[in-house]
Amino acid sequence: MLALGSDGDKAMKKLKHEAELVKAAILAGVAYGEARGVVEFDPTDSASDKILYLYRLLVHDPQMQALPEDQVSQQSMRHKLALWYARQLPADHPLLR
Repeated sequence: MLALGSDGDKAMKKLKHEAELVKAAILAGVAYGEARGVVEFDPTDSASDKILYLYRLLVHDPQMQALPEDQVSQQSMRHKLALWYARQLPADHPLLR
């Protein structure tokens, strides 16, 4: 979801429950990656490392569209993961309200 900022630049529109969506997306993404047999995460792996790996995996598996490389950041990858997960939820899910 992109919105035009007051200066005309594209800016990410924050989702209402984005933090919760990101946490759930990490759990779902870890399960997805491990089920595919392409990764094993350790309990000591940071959320940042998981987000980067999951973003790259989901782009590779065409589950989400890649960002232009100059726009890839922790914040933008978190946002993309939240959107990916939100699209999998039923319309009446509490995190989408």
